[in-house]
Amino acid sequence: MMSLMWVAKDMAGITGSILLLCLISLTNANTSPTINKLSYEVCEDIPIGEIAFTVSASDPEGNPLTFSITGGDQAYFVINRDSGTVSVKNRLDRENGDTMILRVDVSDGAYTTSRNLTIILNDANDNKPIFEKPSYDCDIPETTPPNTLLFRVRATDADTSSAAVIKYAIDEVTPTDGFSLFSITTKGEVMLNGRLNYTDLSTFYRLKINATDGGGQCHYDKTDFFSSVVYSFVTVVDEADLDPQFIGLPYTGTVKENTEVGVSVFRVTAIDRDIGVNDDIIYSIEHSTADGLFRISEDEGIIYVQSNIDRENVSDTVTLTVKATESKTNIHGDFANTTTEVRINIIDINDNRPEFYKCGDPEDVRSCVLASHFTGEVFEHSLGSVFINMTVRDKDRSANTKLSLDGSDKEVFSVEPALARSDSIVQLLVKQPQQLDFEEKNQMVLQVIAVDQEDTNFRTTATVTILILDTNDNSPKFLKDTYKLEVAEHSPVGTTLATITAVDPDTMDQGNITYILLPESIRLYFDVEPDTGTVYVKNETLLDREVRSLYSATLQARDSEGKPGTTVLEITVTDINDQPPVFNRDTYLAFVAEGGQLELKIEATDADDPNTENSQIVYAIMPSKYSSNFTINPNTGVLRNKNELDREALDPELDGRIELNITATDKGSPPLSSIVKVIINVEDVNDNVPEFEASSYKFSVKEGEKGAFVGSVEAQDLDQTTDFDRISFSIIDGSFGSFVIRTFAAGQGYRGNITVDPDIELDYESTHKHFKLRVEAADLAQKTAEVWVEVDVLDVNDERPEFNPTAPVTVKENTTISGAVGHFTGKDKDGNHSLIYQLESMECRCNGSLTPCNYFILEPTGEVKLNPEQTMDYENCTQVLVEARVVDEYTEKGENDSVTTGLMEIIIEDINDNAPEFIYSDVVFVVVSETASKGTPIAEVTAIDLDSGVNRQIEFKVTQVHFEDINNHTSDMGMLFEAVTTQQKDIYVGIIQSTEGLKLTLKGKYLVTVSATDTGGLSTSTVLEIFTIDDSYKVELKFGLSKPEVEQNMGTIIRELTTATMASVQVVSVGSPDESRDMSGTTMVAYFVYSNGTALNSIEVEKKLSDPEHFPSLANLGLMYIGNSVVQIQEVDPIKFILLGMVGGLIIVAAVLTTSLLCTRRNYRRKLKASKAMNSASMMVSDNQKSGPVVPGTNKYTMEGANPVINLLYNTAILDTDDKTIDFDKVSLNSLDSNDLAISVKDMKPITEEEENDELPQFVQPLDAVLAQQGQKKGSSNGPVGFVNPAFSTTDL
Repeated sequence: MMSLMWVAKDMAGITGSILLLCLISLTNANTSPTINKLSYEVCEDIPIGEIAFTVSASDPEGNPLTFSITGGDQAYFVINRDSGTVSVKNRLDRENGDTMILRVDVSDGAYTTSRNLTIILNDANDNKPIFEKPSYDCDIPETTPPNTLLFRVRATDADTSSAAVIKYAIDEVTPTDGFSLFSITTKGEVMLNGRLNYTDLSTFYRLKINATDGGGQCHYDKTDFFSSVVYSFVTVVDEADLDPQFIGLPYTGTVKENTEVGVSVFRVTAIDRDIGVNDDIIYSIEHSTADGLFRISEDEGIIYVQSNIDRENVSDTVTLTVKATESKTNIHGDFANTTTEVRINIIDINDNRPEFYKCGDPEDVRSCVLASHFTGEVFEHSLGSVFINMTVRDKDRSANTKLSLDGSDKEVFSVEPALARSDSIVQLLVKQPQQLDFEEKNQMVLQVIAVDQEDTNFRTTATVTILILDTNDNSPKFLKDTYKLEVAEHSPVGTTLATITAVDPDTMDQGNITYILLPESIRLYFDVEPDTGTVYVKNETLLDREVRSLYSATLQARDSEGKPGTTVLEITVTDINDQPPVFNRDTYLAFVAEGGQLELKIEATDADDPNTENSQIVYAIMPSKYSSNFTINPNTGVLRNKNELDREALDPELDGRIELNITATDKGSPPLSSIVKVIINVEDVNDNVPEFEASSYKFSVKEGEKGAFVGSVEAQDLDQTTDFDRISFSIIDGSFGSFVIRTFAAGQGYRGNITVDPDIELDYESTHKHFKLRVEAADLAQKTAEVWVEVDVLDVNDERPEFNPTAPVTVKENTTISGAVGHFTGKDKDGNHSLIYQLESMECRCNGSLTPCNYFILEPTGEVKLNPEQTMDYENCTQVLVEARVVDEYTEKGENDSVTTGLMEIIIEDINDNAPEFIYSDVVFVVVSETASKGTPIAEVTAIDLDSGVNRQIEFKVTQVHFEDINNHTSDMGMLFEAVTTQQKDIYVGIIQSTEGLKLTLKGKYLVTVSATDTGGLSTSTVLEIFTIDDSYKVELKFGLSKPEVEQNMGTIIRELTTATMASVQVVSVGSPDESRDMSGTTMVAYFVYSNGTALNSIEVEKKLSDPEHFPSLANLGLMYIGNSVVQIQEVDPIKFILLGMVGGLIIVAAVLTTSLLCTRRNYRRKLKASKAMNSASMMVSDNQKSGPVVPGTNKYTMEGANPVINLLYNTAILDTDDKTIDFDKVSLNSLDSNDLAISVKDMKPITEEEENDELPQFVQPLDAVLAQQGQKKGSSNGPVGFVNPAFSTTDL
């Protein structure tokens, strides 16, 4: 039947074509345009708005062509009507399909040519690698050798070519010191590089593994790289590879001697260092320094007394070697063990008394014998110890023996030590050495008593005899302590002064005393006979009273052992007149100012005896040229001038110097005298002032010459000395810091050279053109004279021009004035000048930074004018800075331009010349009608205005609201929405909210026209598409908890529902269930909505929530039912499903054989249904959406009555089981783009089809899951041959 319909249709087309040819033959011939190229390559990452390609078309007659897109994936492209350039309208994605179909019409005005263009999408790197597993954990024995493969990771990338090539790397390892232990190959194989150690190193490692693709680019020159990370926890498993270890070392225990057998003494503890194995430990004693005394328990390590202990026989310490052995063999098959030493100290018991011994060798116990009598010797009056060869000994270890003395002489000595230990050497110490006197007593007897302090019944007594030895203990002694003697100076050698002797009571020293004078230096003058004690003169010359009149010496007497006795000799030397007077100075020097009084004391001394005439002195002046002007006191020696001294009266050659000779004579017999020279300097007095040679001076100098010479002044001081006739010049007034003067010697006087300051340039144009300087001449005493010096400054053109301040200038953007917008002005201090202006730089402040520009022109006159070739735009630049320099053309000296540049600020003023611009967003706006009420925010738009200030303020307004249902019928909804304007920094946001509640039954989308208007009245509008979710997608969830419990867990419930469905959960209400159901618990009404506008119905929600991965968590939250169905999770029995699969396969084979005869009819019915569905489909494209065509009856935009076969690559086996019909089917489906048969399709009855319950693979969006399943047929040997045409309609049928 269908074949006949198509044949009839073809016949009608042939007839129409014949009539059309006849008609054309009656008119002038005109051929249709030709589309030259039907395939184009486009990068998937090309930005929205950019040109993707240009349709290549031509017309033989050369008529102008117009282009339009009439079908295919027109939601993604827009074409320029005149040029045929195709631009991207919505974002492209190669991963959704390698090719796209675009139906293009090309018209020359008379005829139109339509073709399907194939768009081949080239891949861009826009997907990151995805690991197959969320984590890679493993357990590794610690003895695993290096270079062992631990595990393998694998990641995939949806991109192609190099972007799909994945490189693996280990970014970090925790702990960080384990980073070198692991590596990863290019195949994702994680290898062990080093040795593990459960005990010394870490017991686990966390590896952060990175997968990075090879990068790629398409539209942009930049190569993008993407990466992902996954974590792996590597647990180290301990193995028995270490020996046990004793803890708490070192081990030291104690036990008393004679302790009962079986008493515990000490406990040792050993551990298995293999913490993860922890074997039992067996203890044993391997060796003992005293066998048989101790034993050890095998399991606990406790050491017990095994036999009787006698410290005196076994010593103080017993050392045990204890062994710890693991109960199980290690990885080498051995019983691991270790040993340690245990030191047990034997505590002594007091059971012995102290006893005295004589020892041949104190270090050798065997040389010591018991004794009760001891002897010793000591010198009289000596201190220290007395050796008596006594040792006190107590066999007990901790014995404390107290020693004491007894007898008549016990106070003379003390015993050491007073408290002895078990074995000590005993000595006697002399306590009172004065009692040891050989002449009084030559022997003493003592008793030494030793008592055990712990038990005083243990005591022993020994007798000690001390022999006192004689010593030489007396010294020689003189009868007097001091002897006074006299001798005349220069007495002959051998002259006897006196004989002095000493006595010694010791008999051994009788007749054995010798004498000596001390110190040794005195023996230069005097000496003594060593045997007789006679003192005599030894040197006549050195015996000089004037040198030394008194000598003190020590006369020492020594006995046979050299013990001394001393007395003091005081020897006085008497005087004779043998010394002349001696002046205190070799020369006297005195200074006296002319007209002043001289008083100089001349002093001389005489070394003879001061109490005789030999030392009395008389002073006198020897006659000379100027001696008559002075006088001297003969007794005191004071020298004075008789008359006033005048330096100018002296011979100038003497330079004020007078020399006198003074004599000093004693009164001895014969008298002796001496002469000294006295020099008197008569000092000059400053009594003259400087005098200038001229009464005034006048000079001139040119301006601008630093350090130029001006002139000289001269002055003289009549004083003769340089201290007073030296002159220095200074300018004390009138210089203003412009001149300096320097002083030079000139003949009899001094010259002052006046110059311009080296750091100053005189300026004729300044206020100081004439200077009147007051110059001062001063000597060192600051006696001064002054003179006036006039200086005239001569003019030179040397001043640099300067800028006058320039005020800011304001210019409106887009202005075209021809006059000057501003003017630079300058000035020059020189009288004769010519100023011109030159441009230094011009910079514009654009986007916050300064860049060079040429908006203005600077004239030589200083006028700033607009550049007619440039147009100022405030939106690009807001400020212009013009920098200029002024030049003096008449400059004679120095620089001719200004020191600093002039700056003119030109402010560009904004005008309202930009309309608001909406900011594109790819957000899909969805509203659940049931949740919307008055004031509910539904959507939002954003816009900016490039103007500034008030001109950029934007107000949003909803101007029109329409509703487009699933049949593409549009109706006016009035002002159902309103816009509320807000601002976020420079961006204005329009919140679209409802003005009333929305109808729950409407299916489709709202078309909301929103306008954005600035304060100047410029506006722009856009249309928002807001998709509705009607009440057919309402889902009821039954919980076995009370309403307060559900509300308390609401946040957790919504998170679990979102995780299970990957959809946004919007809860409408929470309340008790219907009474008719007679059920307890709480019912939650909710919608499950995706971000692209699709929603899940109750069945789809039930399927997703029943997933074993998510249902246990929801069941714990009380979920019981979805609608009227109980949510169940079934146990998975693999054998059961294998059997069911085999039975199902047999049933499918039978079904295919049975229904093969009906395939053709069913195929056409399905095509008719698909066409019907696409007639109701619409291309929903806006600036805020890029998701492609909407499909009724699927989860794509919630429309009904369509078959989900749109926008996929179809297997031709689905369309027909007969291979002959494949090409025919393609042609017929392609013809659906035409609208010629719209009426016949409308008359057709809808054909329904049972739902298919095939299991679907997991997809992010429900629509993708449904379409992917319907787009393939199992068992087909043909590949997926098909096309992409998401906008065809049924009008061709």
